[in-house]
Amino acid sequence: MSLKGFHIVFVTVSTLLCVFLALWSFVLALEKSGMVTALGIVGVVGALLLPVYGIYFYRKITRNHI
Repeated sequence: MSLKGFHIVFVTVSTLLCVFLALWSFVLALEKSGMVTALGIVGVVGALLLPVYGIYFYRKITRNHI
């Protein structure tokens, strides 16, 4: 697998895991604590920033013809 393909798969899987973490934290968690809320916030931030990184990486690697 090429570096480009690996990054696309890695960013996609990581984004989905962050979405699951946020959903679990805010919807499915049985007890609400400070740590669960913090994990939910980390999940939301990751779900927003990882696709931005993926687009940045894809454009950079396409521009450099790697």
